[in-house]
Amino acid sequence: MADMAGCDCNCTPGPPTLSRRGFFRAAAALGGAVALGSVAGTKNALAVEDFDGRPDRFGMLTDMTKCVGCRMCEQACAKANNLPTPPSDPAVMDTPRRPSAQAFTVVNKYTNPADGKPVFRKVQCMHCDEPACASACLVGALKKSPEGPVVYNEDICIGCRYCMIACPFGTLSYDYTSALTPAVRKCIMCYSKIKQEGGMPACASACPPKATIFGKRSELLKAAQQRIMQEPGKYVDQIFGQSEAGGTGWLYLSAVPFDKTGFKTDVGKTPYPEYTKNFLLAVPMVLMMWPAALTGINAIIRRRDKGSEATGKTEPHEEGRR
Repeated sequence: MADMAGCDCNCTPGPPTLSRRGFFRAAAALGGAVALGSVAGTKNALAVEDFDGRPDRFGMLTDMTKCVGCRMCEQACAKANNLPTPPSDPAVMDTPRRPSAQAFTVVNKYTNPADGKPVFRKVQCMHCDEPACASACLVGALKKSPEGPVVYNEDICIGCRYCMIACPFGTLSYDYTSALTPAVRKCIMCYSKIKQEGGMPACASACPPKATIFGKRSELLKAAQQRIMQEPGKYVDQIFGQSEAGGTGWLYLSAVPFDKTGFKTDVGKTPYPEYTKNFLLAVPMVLMMWPAALTGINAIIRRRDKGSEATGKTEPHEEGRR
């Protein structure tokens, strides 16, 4: 078809048309522009960036050999977060529990297979260095703070609960009690407290035997390593959380193998966002290319149909139906 801009007749110019070759040429150009520009611009919004370290970030260390199952941490957590008072009956520990909307931390009791004595484990959000929950959140309601805790913004949460599915440790919960303000609930390591000079999470402050301590993660790792070396045979030669799921802000020491006390030991060492990073980077390209492709296909079909009407011809498949 001749270019209407170069036509010297007296016809009235119609809307610009798109040839098949022109469409694919435009689509290729659009794809290049998206790859070079749009995806780069949306990388920070949709993909989780590589964790850059932050050696001064805070963390927690729970030494399970020191925990006596007093559950003072549960009570302190409930008070600090305006949650219901935990049940006082110690038998509640006999059945493994997970954190809930009414209890951000719980203590469970297990039996040491070596001597039959009780072993207690505190459970709460692990505050991953590269959190899967934040990677799965569509609106950025969950984020890894510079100070270390994984924090949550209820005001922008849309309630999709993808974060709960993504969490490898299963420590997030959802509050269904309010129809107007449902929200994800989790430990945030008393973020407002630790931002203050000398502040400390409520559970660590309330622990009588100092089984759970607070400090810089790098220093807690050194302290845990020293305990293992200074008392050979007392601890399992592992610091749970040092590298699990890419590393977590909450670390554990134990005299009992971790798989015997309810820990998820199959989470691997790779940060979970690494598994989806490339897919998330491709999302903007898909969203931009499909509308352009469908628009182009529609233009080609309409042009073909108009051409058939003008000449009085029909497509072979249409003739076959008549």
